Amino acid sequence: MEKSRLSVTYIGLLFIAGFFATMAFDFWGQVLSPSIGWANLSPEGLAQSLLSSLGLPSSAFLGFFVHFYIVGLIGYPMGWAYVFKPIWTLVVGPVHWFLASALYGAGLWVFAIGGVTAFSGLPPFLNFTGITWVALIGHVLYGIVLVAILRLITRRET
Repeated sequence: MEKSRLSVTYIGLLFIAGFFATMAFDFWGQVLSPSIGWANLSPEGLAQSLLSSLGLPSSAFLGFFVHFYIVGLIGYPMGWAYVFKPIWTLVVGPVHWFLASALYGAGLWVFAIGGVTAFSGLPPFLNFTGITWVALIGHVLYGIVLVAILRLITRRET
């Protein structure tokens, strides 16, 4: 039986997929990328800048909390399930999940590195420095891992 997309079970599965996708993002950006001489991602710093720009308390702990829990486990997975995938399916139709998930990740990159940075008082796309491209790979990886895990644990087209 197919789970309702608004059920507590499905939302829990989104949370699990978001966990694995966030782990992949952080492993890429904080372990693999620096180990090959590329930039080291610190998305909690961007979250701290955003909190400060909103006049909210800002600390390293809150930056990690926003990045890991609010964005990685809740916001981005729900964005896939309730915004991107329904619109994609309506406009494009059922196209292979890998392409859709990679484009979703690229869209997350535009949102985070293009939009959130500018809103936080940082240069849009961080002036296209090395961190910009590491973040692009990380966000695309996030999208792919998110959807792959959802497909694996729901055993249906996600």
